[in-house]
Amino acid sequence: MTAGTIEDDPVVAAATAGDETAFGHLVARHRRELQVHCYRMLGSFEDSEDLVQETFLRAWRKRDTYQGRATFRAWLYRIATNACLDHLDRNPRSPGHYPMPATAADPGLGDTPPRSIPWLQPYPDRLLDPPATEAGPDHQVVAKETIELAFLAAIQYLPPRQRAVLILRDVLGWSATDTATHLELTVAAVKSALQRARPTLRRHLPERRAEWAPTADPDDAERDLLRRYMAVLDDPTPTAFAEILRADVRVTMPPNDLWFAGRTSFVAGMIEMFDPASPNYFGEWRSVPTRANRQPAVANYVRRPGDTEFRAQVLDVLRVEDGMVAEITSFIPDLFPAFGLPMTL
Repeated sequence: MTAGTIEDDPVVAAATAGDETAFGHLVARHRRELQVHCYRMLGSFEDSEDLVQETFLRAWRKRDTYQGRATFRAWLYRIATNACLDHLDRNPRSPGHYPMPATAADPGLGDTPPRSIPWLQPYPDRLLDPPATEAGPDHQVVAKETIELAFLAAIQYLPPRQRAVLILRDVLGWSATDTATHLELTVAAVKSALQRARPTLRRHLPERRAEWAPTADPDDAERDLLRRYMAVLDDPTPTAFAEILRADVRVTMPPNDLWFAGRTSFVAGMIEMFDPASPNYFGEWRSVPTRANRQPAVANYVRRPGDTEFRAQVLDVLRVEDGMVAEITSFIPDLFPAFGLPMTL
């Protein structure tokens, strides 16, 4: 069903007439995809939770304005998009760069600081798709190339309304006419915004991103790499790290200003943290595999010296190129519960 299709659904009719139970069914039907939409707009999982809730509050208050000339789903997308734009107008933010010099960098690799997006957060794969029993006719698989961290980071460079146009046109596949209607723009303005947005997006994506396979499922090689990454964390040696990390690996830790450029410098710091004889020893580590943004991820727990429990420490999201880890984005553990992960082991 397209954005411009006339709605003919008794549940929608009941909900717009004030039936709270029917409205609850519609909330359950559309919450997942609308939260993903808000996440793309905002780059923050926590903000997306707040804004999808705001979307449904606005929809309930405005239910008598729904005329049925477009699908109820499209009407909700319009409300969600406007809620996100209002949020961004109230809370303007723009990406910057990590400070120079790098926390540690190999020769020749630390001259260009990576982008810094302090509000960027990972999105649990387990929340991307509904259970098979709940997938309705409008359900669309969230493709890797439209949810991975590199894409989320790149679209944060777009002004909010350009971002909205690009998401509606290139991600959701809406027509220029539908996009213009829902953003209250002219078709010419939509086309102009898209023409400006696409080159900006390409400039901020990794160079080889166009070669990545558009798939939602990990392949055997990726699963094997994740197992090897976790094995290295259990028994870290420079040689083992060298076998899984690209020489030019980048490591960032939003919202912190720490960043590493190059395998040698990063591994040196890691070995010190893992070595009980080192003055920088951090503790004993355990790892749990998970997935974020259709990418392999590892939830890390640490038992500090003198502690009795392994406590949530960091979530590593991996970007893989040519069978090796090209980038690690390490997040603070606040979102472990969203991934279904405990805070202690």
